[in-house]
Amino acid sequence: MATASETPVLDTIAAMTIDSVEHCHMDERTLIQARIAALVAMDAPAISYLAHINPAIKADFTVEQLQDLLVAIAPVVGTARVMSAAGHIARAFGVTLALADSEAEAIAQAEADSRSTS
Repeated sequence: MATASETPVLDTIAAMTIDSVEHCHMDERTLIQARIAALVAMDAPAISYLAHINPAIKADFTVEQLQDLLVAIAPVVGTARVMSAAGHIARAFGVTLALADSEAEAIAQAEADSRSTS
């Protein structure tokens, strides 16, 4: 019998994502582009983009390349969804950057604390 998790929804989504990546033979950049385009097409909320921002950054996507992606799909998905997605992506980037800043501050504080107790 499986043990109960404190985050069953997140665990399920993570497992689905891992399974999808393992069975997909696209390169990392193409996979990220496809996923972001799908999020735009379904008018996904900002939180849905969070899982894709770090992989996009790791795949060396620039803001300009993400803008190009939005321009490329605008005639298909519509301007309202593209504008909505642009706002959601900006919010997701903001959250990602805020988390990174917070993590960097915590690391710096831990290092300072460690030096002061040594």
